[in-house]
Amino acid sequence: MAEKILVVDDDEAFRGMLLEALAERGFAVDAAATAEDGIAMAKAGDYDLVLQDVKLPGMSGLEAMEHLLTADPDLEVIVMTAYSTKDTGVQAMKKGAYDYFTKPFSLVEMEVVVRRALEKRRLQGQVQVLQKALSKGAALDRLKGQSRAMHRVRELIQKVAAIDVNVLITGETGTGKELVADVIHMQSKRAAAPLVKLNCAAIPENLLESELFGHEKGAFTGAAWTKKGKFELAQGGSILLDEIGDLPLHLQPKLLRAVEQKQAERVGGTKPVRFDVRIIAATNQDLEDMVREKTFRGDLFYRLNVAAIALPALRERKEDLPLLARHFVDNINKRLGTSLSGATPAALKALYARDWPGNVRQLANTLERAAIFCQGRVIDEKDVEQALKRTGAPRETFLPAPGAPLRQAVKDYEKALIVSALRDSAGVQTRAARQLGLSPKNLWNKIKKHGIDPGA
Repeated sequence: MAEKILVVDDDEAFRGMLLEALAERGFAVDAAATAEDGIAMAKAGDYDLVLQDVKLPGMSGLEAMEHLLTADPDLEVIVMTAYSTKDTGVQAMKKGAYDYFTKPFSLVEMEVVVRRALEKRRLQGQVQVLQKALSKGAALDRLKGQSRAMHRVRELIQKVAAIDVNVLITGETGTGKELVADVIHMQSKRAAAPLVKLNCAAIPENLLESELFGHEKGAFTGAAWTKKGKFELAQGGSILLDEIGDLPLHLQPKLLRAVEQKQAERVGGTKPVRFDVRIIAATNQDLEDMVREKTFRGDLFYRLNVAAIALPALRERKEDLPLLARHFVDNINKRLGTSLSGATPAALKALYARDWPGNVRQLANTLERAAIFCQGRVIDEKDVEQALKRTGAPRETFLPAPGAPLRQAVKDYEKALIVSALRDSAGVQTRAARQLGLSPKNLWNKIKKHGIDPGA
């Protein structure tokens, strides 16, 4: 695949000459006339190198470098100017430029410097691939737990990662679905390519299609340039569609076609864009229930659910609590600079007594709060109790009605947790959503689903 170069210069004749010369030398080339347009194109595209004039209308080339290198620290930038002094060139290189040219310059000289800059980028990419390969072997170690349930999860991940199929990860909020997606990607043959993530519940509905598939310049108000979607950005790698149950019903047919055909049109586009991407979807909702209720397409569900990994709730693997507590205390020591040696047996007993509706995420937050309250070098029961009071964790134990079907018991339990969180947060839904580890939109959908009065 040809390496991509972006030329930013306001001199139309010079820009055209440079485009032609670079194209003749086998590069894929785009152009912009202002620094602002160049920044927008660089952020939306996937360029290896930017050739940029220093003197531009509006923002200067030197000012633009900060924006370019913030968006992509590995991007190579070469500056050009007809007004250059040695000081200008040194200033540009201090800001991160690979090199600089003074106009007029030799095309032969330009080609040599451009190829050297691209070779540097290629070598840096190879180093990153090697670093990823080294971390791949330790990827499974990130999943803490020695319970039978976690052994089973690790076995499934190893099997699923080795075969290039779509994966559906299910589990309650806070069970580690995103971490499992990371591990699957790192264990797969796509590990050298990117894992691009999109939370379907966190993006406004009117922008979600553009985030997924990209848009063409002028496709809608505010679309000032062409933008690649997440599927294009994940080319050769994987895409995590988190909270897939929150994908609006009207977008599901387009996603289905993209999954089936490995291509999709950008918003406002007429030509399909092809991509080679593995899809990992994750949800804390029961998609089979949603299919029955016609709020999620059955054909899309079956396309995503080729390989399924169901993560256990923390209450189902409490034997992992001591190991998890040790892991989180070690992390707290590194982040906060503390020197805690662990938790007392009484503190662990207090942890065992909880049902952990927020699962591993809630446990981690609780231990961090306990570490802050801790006066000594060991987290004690009183520190845990104080931390749990602050989290507003529900203390009552939910018991389903005798003989209740499992599905109904799960729904009743979910409703009880939501009611409890709303009560603890005085009806403030954003606070309740944060406590439950949900997006406000997801919580509102569940409130409607269960017929809960938020102000009761």
